[in-house]
Amino acid sequence: MNFFGFGQFFSSDIAMDLGTANTLVYVKGRGIVVREPSVVSIVKEDGRVIAIGREARDMMGKTHSRIEVIRPMRHGVIDDDEVAEIMIRNLLRRVTKNRLMRPRAIVCVPSGVTKSEKRIIRDAAEHAGCREVHLIAEPMAAALGVGLPVNEAVGSMIIDIGGGTTEIAVISLSGIVTDTSIRVGGDEMDDNIVQFMRRNYNLLIGDRMAEEIKVKIGSAVALEQEVSMIAKGRDLVAGIPKAIEINSVEIREAIAEPVSQIVDSIKQSLEKTPPMLAADIRDRGIILTGGGAMLKGLDQRLREETSLPISLADDPLTCVVRGTGVVLDHYEKYESVLLKN
Repeated sequence: MNFFGFGQFFSSDIAMDLGTANTLVYVKGRGIVVREPSVVSIVKEDGRVIAIGREARDMMGKTHSRIEVIRPMRHGVIDDDEVAEIMIRNLLRRVTKNRLMRPRAIVCVPSGVTKSEKRIIRDAAEHAGCREVHLIAEPMAAALGVGLPVNEAVGSMIIDIGGGTTEIAVISLSGIVTDTSIRVGGDEMDDNIVQFMRRNYNLLIGDRMAEEIKVKIGSAVALEQEVSMIAKGRDLVAGIPKAIEINSVEIREAIAEPVSQIVDSIKQSLEKTPPMLAADIRDRGIILTGGGAMLKGLDQRLREETSLPISLADDPLTCVVRGTGVVLDHYEKYESVLLKN
């Protein structure tokens, strides 16, 4: 069946990176048109939606008892079916020009997704208004997004570090030869920072503060010049607002465990790689994508641990949706990379 058959000119076929932290939507012929946090705020009593995306994220930790702020995605898959469907439907309304023709969609999923998780994602997208839903593994999409020759008989290795998962894959001849998917990513680092501040300073901070700390002073290796910042939260002993100065050495310690898990998983993936493809990777190197890959010094840490060329992709946050858009725009050429069931 031709995915883009009759009716292609009357609908806005879409590619969607339905991420734990952010959702990006690519529309055929228009490029990336939506880039929003995967957050929804609702009224608890009747489920009425108040805000979606950035506006909802800005409400996190600041609402009263009648309003709930929900992140419907967890570890790269749908955690709350109803809220995820609401979020997808809202995003579809933003990008669909012709409401009479339901769009077709390609949605990214972690390579370690289960059959039931695939079904939940398909159902949510269909109930939200998509008439046909195809799935693609995130590392394959990321590889296409950075321009790797996935159709050729050559080994390409991609590491996509998102909010909820880290996807590591070796790709050749339109297929994933070896893949490792762990449910560790940027959110795990944020959680560790929250626990570190509670344990060491009796300071309760919110998720937004933890993310800001990670982005500003988090690192995977010692910095040439260590930096510091002010962390704000509530004193757990006195129960009053409090601000303290923390430094990058402390935060590196706080996130050491999830960073080490990612490093160990990459090593395990390399150990499973067939020799001829391993030789290709040695020559061609490894590409890092995803928001988590932007952690300071992570590429350097991986170079030291693997003795391989490691490079951070341009605009790592959009690689997955851009790659899915490549499939959308050139379906005949890349149909074989889609998940079959």
